[in-house]
Amino acid sequence: MALTEGEKIRYTRQLMIPGWGEEAQERLKGATVFVAGAGGLGGAALFYLTAAGVGHIRICDADVISLDNLNRQILYRDEWIGMEKAPVAAEVLGRLNPDIEITPLTDRIEPDSVGELVGDSRLILDCLDNFETRYVLNEYAVANGIPMIFAGVSGLEGMFSFIKTPETPCLRCIFPAAPKSSGVFPIAGPIAGVIGVMEALEALKYLTGVGNPVMGELVIFDGAVGEWSRATVSPRLDCPVCGPLRG
Repeated sequence: MALTEGEKIRYTRQLMIPGWGEEAQERLKGATVFVAGAGGLGGAALFYLTAAGVGHIRICDADVISLDNLNRQILYRDEWIGMEKAPVAAEVLGRLNPDIEITPLTDRIEPDSVGELVGDSRLILDCLDNFETRYVLNEYAVANGIPMIFAGVSGLEGMFSFIKTPETPCLRCIFPAAPKSSGVFPIAGPIAGVIGVMEALEALKYLTGVGNPVMGELVIFDGAVGEWSRATVSPRLDCPVCGPLRG
C-alpha cells in the first residue's frame, strides 16, 4: 500500500530510523492489529499504534467508562462517564490520525466470539485485566498462528512478553494457572502507561521488521525502584494449549 505525500510527511521521523523507510511504513499501513482492552494498557498502546500509522486497528472492549478509570485511562474524560469505551476510543484516535481505519467492538471475548472479533488481524495485543479472557485469546492465537503480546500490571509493577508459538512458550506455559486475584487490584497510572507503550513498541518492531521483539523472556519493570529485569520462560511439553504442537 503506497504512502501518500501527506503520510510521508507525517511519518518523517520514523522513516529516518535505519531499516524502517517507506517499505516498512507501507507494511504498517497494510497491517491489521487487534487490541483487546481499551483501558490503562490499551489506551497507551493505542495512542502510539495510531500515531505510528498502523493501517487498521480493531479495538475490543465491552465495558463503559467509569470515574475510577480516570487515574490511568488517559483516552477518556469525565464527561464521557457511562459511555462505551471502544466507540469513544475510536473517535478520539480517529482525530489523532484520520488516515487509518479504526473498528470499535463492544462484544465480550469468549470462545464462540473471539474468531469474529479478531478477524483478519496479524497481531493481538493483550491489554486485559483478567486471565480468563487472556486464556481465550491465547488459545485462539496458538490455534491460528497469530502472535500475541502479553502484558500485565499491578501497583507499581508491570511485565510483558512477545508470544509467537511454537517459537516461544504460549501464555499457558508461562502461567499454567491464573494468579490469585481479589478482582480489583491497585494500579498507578504511569505503570499502565509505561507497559502499554512497550506493547506498542513490540508491535511496531514485529510489523516493520525493525528491531527484535522480546521472545522467550518476560520483561519485568519495578517502578518502585525504576529497575528492569528479564526472566527466561520456556515451553512446557505438557501444556494443554501448545504442547501438542511440539510433538
